[in-house]
Amino acid sequence: MQNMPLIDHFGLIAPYYDRVIRLQSKEKLIALAGVSNGGRLLDAGGGTGRVSQTLRELMDAIVIMDESMGMLRQAKNKGGLETVCSKTELLPFESQTFDYVILVDALHHVTNQQQTISELWRVLKSGGRMVIEEPDIQKPSVKLIALFEKLALMRSHFLSSREIVALFDKYPSARIHVEQEGFNIWVVAEKQPSI
Repeated sequence: MQNMPLIDHFGLIAPYYDRVIRLQSKEKLIALAGVSNGGRLLDAGGGTGRVSQTLRELMDAIVIMDESMGMLRQAKNKGGLETVCSKTELLPFESQTFDYVILVDALHHVTNQQQTISELWRVLKSGGRMVIEEPDIQKPSVKLIALFEKLALMRSHFLSSREIVALFDKYPSARIHVEQEGFNIWVVAEKQPSI
């Protein structure tokens, strides 16, 4: 059995989450993910589905995976989204299941970031693309958020874009692209087909 957090912070705020936390740019996410019509998308740490619900018309299937049942109940209410309760470090999916994987504002919340990337890479199809969006820890306001989350016992651990890229070092088939804008960084990892 996986260790779940002592306090489900996100379950407590789930009913209000979508009103407080807004999706910054659907168009940017679509462009970075290379989403076209069709395919299967995994929204890892996807909570209420606030991000992937905007992609429903583009995908054949969307799976929201999160460890907070409170967040997943909100996602289920949106319709058209499959929900799975799991930690990112041990995913209940077969290898090469998804064409796209997104991890939006969630990497800093996972317990083991390297194991999370390993699992997400495992379930991503050859030729697929993963997009990780994180707050830029180099910004002073994000440093304050990181401090607040530590004080709230949220076990958050923010990484710089360089540190996130380093999580892919053991995957020679990963083609990495990084973008920074405002308070966010995006690390895009394309899983190159084996020759």
